[in-house]
Amino acid sequence: MIKMKYEAIVVGGGHAGCEASLAIARKNHKTLLITGSIENIADMPCNPAIGGPAKGIVVREIDALGGEMGKNADKAAIQVKMLNTKKGPAVQALRAQEDKNIYPKEMLKTLKQEKNLDIKESLVEDLMVEDNKIKGVILEDGTKIEADVVVLTTGTYLRGMILVGANKTPGGPHGERDSKFLSTKLKELGFNILRLKTGTPPRVDKSTIDYEKTSLEAGDDRVLTFSYDNKVYYDYKEQTPCHLIYTNDKTHQIIKDHLKESSMYGGYVEGIGPRYCPSIEDKVVRFSDKERHQLFLEPESNVEDDPNYGNTIYVQGFSTSMPENIQEEMVHSLQGLEHAKIIKYAYAIEYDAIDAKQLKQSLESKLVEGLYTAGQINGTSGYEEAAGQGLIAGINAALKLEGKSPLILKRNESYIGVLIDDLVTKGVKDPYRLLTSRAEYRLLLRHDNADMRLRDYGYQVGLINEEQYQLFNKKKQDIETVYKILKENKVTPKKEVNEYLSSIDSSTLKDGITLYDLLKRPEISIENIKHFIRLDYDDEVLEQVEINTRYQGYIAKANKEAEKMLDLENKKIPDDIDYDKIPNIASEARQKLNEIKPTTIAQALRISGVNPADISILMVYLKRRGNDE
Repeated sequence: MIKMKYEAIVVGGGHAGCEASLAIARKNHKTLLITGSIENIADMPCNPAIGGPAKGIVVREIDALGGEMGKNADKAAIQVKMLNTKKGPAVQALRAQEDKNIYPKEMLKTLKQEKNLDIKESLVEDLMVEDNKIKGVILEDGTKIEADVVVLTTGTYLRGMILVGANKTPGGPHGERDSKFLSTKLKELGFNILRLKTGTPPRVDKSTIDYEKTSLEAGDDRVLTFSYDNKVYYDYKEQTPCHLIYTNDKTHQIIKDHLKESSMYGGYVEGIGPRYCPSIEDKVVRFSDKERHQLFLEPESNVEDDPNYGNTIYVQGFSTSMPENIQEEMVHSLQGLEHAKIIKYAYAIEYDAIDAKQLKQSLESKLVEGLYTAGQINGTSGYEEAAGQGLIAGINAALKLEGKSPLILKRNESYIGVLIDDLVTKGVKDPYRLLTSRAEYRLLLRHDNADMRLRDYGYQVGLINEEQYQLFNKKKQDIETVYKILKENKVTPKKEVNEYLSSIDSSTLKDGITLYDLLKRPEISIENIKHFIRLDYDDEVLEQVEINTRYQGYIAKANKEAEKMLDLENKKIPDDIDYDKIPNIASEARQKLNEIKPTTIAQALRISGVNPADISILMVYLKRRGNDE
């Protein structure tokens, strides 16, 4: 019996589910979020941080598009740092330590305030599908709920299994019930199911650590925010400290002596673990030439009397699936943690995921119309990757309800675009982690310019309101005004000018030069330019001008390369093409093209196993076919 009807259903209340459900509901579609535990909505089961290399830029992109993660991360931040400040702007990214109490509470508050969104606590165990179209979901008690679109964001709960040594316990990260039958249903629908693994380190009692044996890691001495709203919720002078320690010979020997007792090396794990976030056992084995590995001691909350996180320190970099007694030895071998009390032991977790090559670039399934997936079910790791996918899946589910074309972000427009394109074009063998090295246009995809790249899209899809958009337009106008000021004003080789340039180790002038050209000098900053002219504009405006001026040549080169790629992105491949009918294409390329069914020549070129020669044959075939038609 049909109990109720919604326009959209989002399954799972993690970071992907929160973004997806908010995006659909904010676009005025009646939405139901179904989660196994309302208490665990927006939970941070692993590290107590948001952002980091590439990931921090994703959070900025989410905010530029009208998503929630950046705003929520700002509310819960207890320490904030800009990473890689000694390197170029292409790799700089924000990272914030988050209070694990505040983050989920604030997100749940936001969800509950959304008028078009209902939240239901239950497990989805089946999907209603007719004629390869989604019709709704079936709950564990048999209740049927109809919907026109469904977004699956099940995280690690599809046949989740907790592993500690030889012990296996079905469930989620906090011992919650797992979804036992949904992945079987997906398999019946034709999805290829992968078995993946991730893990987490032990948490120790902060009062049992000898901090004198550690190195202090403080936050930046300035205010930083993820959100372009720039609301500040923390005192940068009173940030919570983190600390740095290292593994040592004793730690490594304990691991080597007990390697076969870990879940991974003892043969108890089916799934494939993350290559770029390995367990400490993996690090010791794979990087045996390294004498030590750095570990960060990260507070999980500032709320001292909180029973879950008030006293816990997350030992970042010490993920393991060793038995609990061996974990005790490992922790006590670390300098400063000789007498540390373990509050929560480390564990590995296995779960089912789908082959993302069976998705369109909109994150809609190729097998079931109206069914979208986002987050760890697509083979990714990380809160930020999940949230980025959730936002795009939610936007596109809403656009489908409205009969509109999906939002597809290109690789030169966003890290989210890189992430999704990698997933649907290449698939994954181990949990995918976004890295700056994955983006060929990373100089274009910077922390500082996410709004310049994506704010228009956010406005077009209806997630950026008029006030936000007008502020954005003013920022663009201010940037153009500053450029004009710099290009129209010159400095000449006067005595006081050259004395100032010498004082900052810059070459003196022989002829007049515009302030714009002066700013191109690598040793000259926008602050130095203020010595010559008054610039009463926001720091974000001046930062844009400085970066774009200083790296003008490199940016122009990257844009030119991107334009070549965009020409290939505009060469569409028809949905009904049969690659078996194209002569002379290599057999591996034929198999991959039939499997992935790329929508453009550019996407086809990015498929592993498809060579330029195959692309040339394909383009000739498409041209002849077009002429024939």
